[in-house]
Amino acid sequence: MAVFVLGKHGKPLMPCSEKRARLLLERGRARVHRLMPFAIRLIDRDLSDSELQPLRLKLDPGSKETGVAIVREAIFGAVGARRANVLLLAEIIHRGRQISEALTARSSIRRARRGRKTRYRAARFDNRHKPKGWLAPSLRHRVVTTEAWVRRFSNLAPLQAAGVELVRFDMQAMENPEISGVEYQQGTLLGYEVKEYLLAKFGRTCSYCDAVDRPLETEHIVAKANGGSDRVSNLTLACRPCNEKKGKLPLEVFLGKDPARAKRILTRAKAPLRDAAAVNTIRFALLETLKSFGLPVETGSGGQTKYNRRRLEIPKSHSLDAACVGEVHSVLDWQQPVLRIKCTGRGSYQRTRLTAHGFPRGFLMRSKHAYGFQTGDMVKAVVPSGKKTGTYVGRVAVRATGSFNIQTASGAVQGISYKHCKLIQRGDGYGYSFVAPARKESENRGDASRRALSLPSLKAEVSRAN
Repeated sequence: MAVFVLGKHGKPLMPCSEKRARLLLERGRARVHRLMPFAIRLIDRDLSDSELQPLRLKLDPGSKETGVAIVREAIFGAVGARRANVLLLAEIIHRGRQISEALTARSSIRRARRGRKTRYRAARFDNRHKPKGWLAPSLRHRVVTTEAWVRRFSNLAPLQAAGVELVRFDMQAMENPEISGVEYQQGTLLGYEVKEYLLAKFGRTCSYCDAVDRPLETEHIVAKANGGSDRVSNLTLACRPCNEKKGKLPLEVFLGKDPARAKRILTRAKAPLRDAAAVNTIRFALLETLKSFGLPVETGSGGQTKYNRRRLEIPKSHSLDAACVGEVHSVLDWQQPVLRIKCTGRGSYQRTRLTAHGFPRGFLMRSKHAYGFQTGDMVKAVVPSGKKTGTYVGRVAVRATGSFNIQTASGAVQGISYKHCKLIQRGDGYGYSFVAPARKESENRGDASRRALSLPSLKAEVSRAN
């Protein structure tokens, strides 16, 4: 995992290895600029005239998560093959669903108040017009958050190009696969996009035996021989043995001994296309946002990303999909920890907690600061004695009493005094953690778990070797 480097006057330079960053810090030639993502700043020289290599930031946008990869590109061979050396892998976890639920709750509260207090007031919804390009707040959040992190990475690394997966779920063809001709013209990637949607919906597992270590096929819940259609609500995933064993049997007969599984399959198959609709809506807004940075932007399809990933035997994840976006012939150094960036927000203006019936049940602090700390700050607490003896690093939740909670990778630790806490990074509306490096698909058969790494302290982050 590369370390970002800034010059003496804040100019982004080429990232360096973790070993070199540790040596620079130990020799007093650099100081820590930021903990997450980790960056150092030189204090003895500027290197403004240093040679820069081509760096590209790649994005794999999603409804719940967006994958980010910063790669160093190199062209080699007579055919101009493009090689990508991965410097950073990250995943941004959006909070669009929480925003939607909060706006729905606010709308219901205002509607209830209107019925009680101002029932005779004239309606105002006819006087409101949405501007061109308007996006719902939960969708705008995805675009704005991605834009903020692209800007942050551009301030830490000398980015020279960008890439984004311009994926499109064809929802009309999903609902009516028979549409064709003059009525509708469909490209050759329809099958790939529908398969990707099914893989995301059913968690890349066989619906009948929960197998994850074998190729999965598209399975008709109601067989076409029995009048079933190709609609997405009639499709699921199955391994070849289960697919052949089921044949044209009805689902209730094939799973007669497991009716709960049959009910679960039907429920998931009829799930709404909410995530696909979100990606479709924001894709062009995100593309225009990337173009506003003045960088050349390369786009790639979902089928091309999947082809690159399978050809290179790279496992499925948002960050690794981002590394495979666009034209790429080889990807190196992709087996490294992934930085998970969770959007947590900066708090709430509401300082009163309500019950389900709207009555107050508790009050929050009038000030968001307590003893020099604020909820969301990253702290390091060293407790010398007592039941909680030890060192804890993580995101803090403050109380007016001075007894704080610290959210670490292994869980929440309660009742830590502010006297033992030391600030290492101010809260910026995000929570950070690391995920263990992925392995090749051939080395990772049957192991779908992703072990979470503990959030390292400053010393551990600096001393991590290649």
